[in-house]
Amino acid sequence: MRRQNMHRDWIATARTLSEALPYLQRYEGATVVIKLGGHAMGSEEAMDSFARDVVLMRQVGVNPVIVHGGGPMINEMLKRLEITSEFVNGKRVTDAATVEVVEMVLSGVVNKRIVSAINRQGGRAAGLSGKDADLIHCRQTDPALGFVGTPDRMNTDVLRTLFAAEMIPVIAPLGAGENGETFNINGDTAAGAIAGALKARRLLLLTDVDGVKDGSGEVVTELTASQIRNFTADGTIAGGMIPKTETALAALREGVRAVVILDGRAPNACLLELFTDHGAGSIIRGG
Repeated sequence: MRRQNMHRDWIATARTLSEALPYLQRYEGATVVIKLGGHAMGSEEAMDSFARDVVLMRQVGVNPVIVHGGGPMINEMLKRLEITSEFVNGKRVTDAATVEVVEMVLSGVVNKRIVSAINRQGGRAAGLSGKDADLIHCRQTDPALGFVGTPDRMNTDVLRTLFAAEMIPVIAPLGAGENGETFNINGDTAAGAIAGALKARRLLLLTDVDGVKDGSGEVVTELTASQIRNFTADGTIAGGMIPKTETALAALREGVRAVVILDGRAPNACLLELFTDHGAGSIIRGG
């Protein structure tokens, strides 16, 4: 009986691989930018599963780019160091002391954790921040917020060099200002800017919800830019989903083919979205 069950499992696995072939061909050579949120990182087991999926994507010819957040880790470190954060209109004021902690946590602890996870699964990941090789140049978003930046110039040469070497870039959302100062960038914003500069086939925003929901609380699997604007205007899209959908619309304007908002805690979420009919989350296209 056990052998019969195993045989059925092998047949199912082989069928899944066979059915994935058209999708593997579609994405060969494509660039896919993945925003990995702090809440979506979860346990070591979840991180290893995500890393394995990314390595598989690279193995079949996709150029994945990982842009990560790290809000929960930053909050924990600020608390340990007894650094108090102030907020203006719901946004953290990033003073000189805070931006040092942000850079230490994002470029150090979080970035290297993801790099190590990918390397453990047989991939070749390179960790960097938006400050490296002038990848992301920033302007100050608002003087009241301190060292919070908005990308205004991108230099993706270093990413294309890594693609040519079949390496996986893992990017901390930091940027440099006109005088070399460090700016903290919202992770979704950074991912959208990088995806736009690369004209990525897909931008995947991994978060801790299933996707964009309609007025009845059901996930809408396919949306246009105009529907997003209407949902925002009538209050259907609210709270933390607003900056994610704003990032999606900005990325579409810059030439990204489509943006998907999906639950990064779900096993194999990226593979489901790219390589199956099922998909995952909410896909947003222009129009």
